Amino acid sequence: MNRREFLKDTAMVAGAVATSGMPGGNAALAADAPVVWHWKDCTPENLLKALAKIRTQLSGKIAVKLHSGEPHGPNILPPAWVKELVAALPNATAVECNVLYNSPRKTTEGHRKAIKTNGWGIPIDIMDADGDTPLPVGKGFHLKEVAVGKNLLNYDSLLILTHFKGHAMGGFGGSLKNIAIGCASGRLGKAQVHGVDKPGAAEKSYREWPMKEWFMEAMADSGKAITNHFKGHYACINVLRRMSVDCDCAGTRAAEPTAPDLGILASADILAIDQASIDLVYALPEKDKKDLVERIESRKGLRQLSAMEELGMGSRKYRLVEV
Repeated sequence: MNRREFLKDTAMVAGAVATSGMPGGNAALAADAPVVWHWKDCTPENLLKALAKIRTQLSGKIAVKLHSGEPHGPNILPPAWVKELVAALPNATAVECNVLYNSPRKTTEGHRKAIKTNGWGIPIDIMDADGDTPLPVGKGFHLKEVAVGKNLLNYDSLLILTHFKGHAMGGFGGSLKNIAIGCASGRLGKAQVHGVDKPGAAEKSYREWPMKEWFMEAMADSGKAITNHFKGHYACINVLRRMSVDCDCAGTRAAEPTAPDLGILASADILAIDQASIDLVYALPEKDKKDLVERIESRKGLRQLSAMEELGMGSRKYRLVEV
């Protein structure tokens, strides 16, 4: 998808959303489109309100997938906010996996030290500490299965708690990236999603920087495996705060954000919430969005959205409900 096609799609969605609740509006959209709740202010109180809107999706033993971040990373979600959210969910545990690249978080021991350094102050289950397990993708673009942290299977439902921002390889990191890479095991799963688990064409594509569409499609494959596993028992919260062009995996090297904070979104539809997040970014004045948009488009990051749609992972049309 090129930028012109994206903007056309965005305009259609925005128009439908704007009229869906009005007399003469798009009644089919009003009845069928998933809701994306939006709070304009990033506050701990609104984070809890976001949780309340999607709480019915979560039951049993709940995994809260967060990004623990590199040591001293300046843009991670405030740990005090996350601590309060996890405490509000009975039988919930924050979860993470080790990473593939050279980092303290590449080993379980180093990852636990980084968690302590960043002041999370809550138990975090490093799901691949004792290995991984395959989840089937079904009909995907590139992957037939993805190796996830073994402990993911210990949970009945999944809250995808995401710091929405840019990403060096994916263009942007939303709910899809949080689980597609974040739940994949550091030993094997992340290598599969990055195309370096075996020699050949996939490994060659990894060396072509950035990977562009191949990587977005592989992330969609991984995300599909995980959402299928939790089908009907997962929900998403995106926090559009301190949106650097770099992911929290960049740590202290992350560029200072140039886009303003845009609030908190919540939805039971992973595609709708990432689409709504992108739409809010693209609606910014040019001077505020240009750095983030350049990062997204230079990596072909919008392919994440169309790939999820093609895999039937959700809806790109949604009702944005301002709270």
